[in-house]
Amino acid sequence: MAVSLFDPIKLGAIDAPNRIVMAPLTRGRAGPGFVPNELALEYYRQRASAGLIISEATGISQEGLGWPSAPGLWTEAQVEGWKPVTDAVHAAGGRIVAQLWHMGRLVHSVFNDGKPPVSASATTGTGRAHTPVGRMDLEEARPLRLDEIPRVIADYVKAAENAKKAGFDGVQLHGANGYLIDQFLRDGSNLRDDDYGGSVENRIRLLREVTESLIGVWGKDRVAVRLSPNGETQGVDDSAPEKLFPAAAAALDALGIAFLELREPGPEGTFGRTDVPKQSPAIRAAFKGPLILNSDYDVAKAEAALADGSADAIAFGRPFIGNPDLVERIKSGAEWAADNPQTWYSPGAEGYTDYPALVNA
Repeated sequence: MAVSLFDPIKLGAIDAPNRIVMAPLTRGRAGPGFVPNELALEYYRQRASAGLIISEATGISQEGLGWPSAPGLWTEAQVEGWKPVTDAVHAAGGRIVAQLWHMGRLVHSVFNDGKPPVSASATTGTGRAHTPVGRMDLEEARPLRLDEIPRVIADYVKAAENAKKAGFDGVQLHGANGYLIDQFLRDGSNLRDDDYGGSVENRIRLLREVTESLIGVWGKDRVAVRLSPNGETQGVDDSAPEKLFPAAAAALDALGIAFLELREPGPEGTFGRTDVPKQSPAIRAAFKGPLILNSDYDVAKAEAALADGSADAIAFGRPFIGNPDLVERIKSGAEWAADNPQTWYSPGAEGYTDYPALVNA
C-alpha cells in the first residue's frame, strides 16, 4: 500500500499524526538573554498541525551561540521562556523537539566577551557573521583541546536536561550546516591528528559521544540527529562524503536513535546549491530507523520520495514560514503563500506571526 504524507508515523517514542515535519528555522525573535517570548509562543502554536515541529536552532551555551536574538537552553530564564511555547504547541495538539546547537567557528568573538570561537581545528568559516552591530568578518577558531571536549559534551547534556524541564518531547542534535559537529565530521575543517581527527572513525567520534550523552538524558527513542551530507556549507566540506556519512549513519543506527533528518540541497537549491550527489541512498542502507529528508520539496517530490521508499517523512522549511497551516493547504490542494525574506530575521510580528491561515485568507 502506498504511503501518504497524511499517514501517521512513529518517530521513536513520538507518535506523529502525519509525515509533514516542520524543519528547524532560525528566525531571530528571542528577547534579551536569548529568552523565547510570547511571539515564539504564537509562532509555534500556529504551526502545531505539523506531524512534528523541530524547533529553531537553540544554543547550548554562550560559547556556542553566535546569532542575534536566537534562543538558548543553558539558563533557567531560557527554560522558563520555552515552557509556555511547548505548552501552547501541546494544547494545540502538536509535538515539538528542541534542536541543540553549537555553532563552533561561526561564533564571532563579540558574542563571547572577545574570546575566539572554538572548532575542531584552527580554521576560519566563510562569509560574514551576523552580530548585534551588523555583519562582521569571521575569525580564526581556536582548536578545542582534548581536555575541553568533556566540557562541551557536558554543555549538550545540560541543554538536553533543560529541554526536558521546558516541556519538549525530545531533542535533535544539530550535526549539519557547517556548525561544530559538522566541523569535526568533515576533513575540510577537521585537521586534527588525535582521537578526534584523521580517520572517518575518529571524525565521527564527537557525533557519537554527544548523541550517547543525549540518550543518557532522554533515552534513545527521543533523540534525533540532523546531518547535511552533500556539498559545501558555510565553508565546511569533505573530500569523500560517500565514505563519511554512511559510516556516521551506521554509528547512529547502532545507537537506535528516534530518527535521522538529512538536509540535501541540489544544483538549484534555495540555500546551499551543490552538484555533489545526494548521499541519502547510501545512508538509507546504513540507517534502519525513520529517515526524514529536507530541502526544496514540493508535494509531488515529497509524495514520490515516500512512494519509492527514499524517505519515511519530509521536513519542510521555508513553506512553513508563509503558511502556518501548511498541512491543511497540502491536504486541500490550496496554493502556498509566499514568504518575505526581508522579514526572516527582523524583530517583531511582521513576517513571523502575521501570515494568515487559509480559512482567513
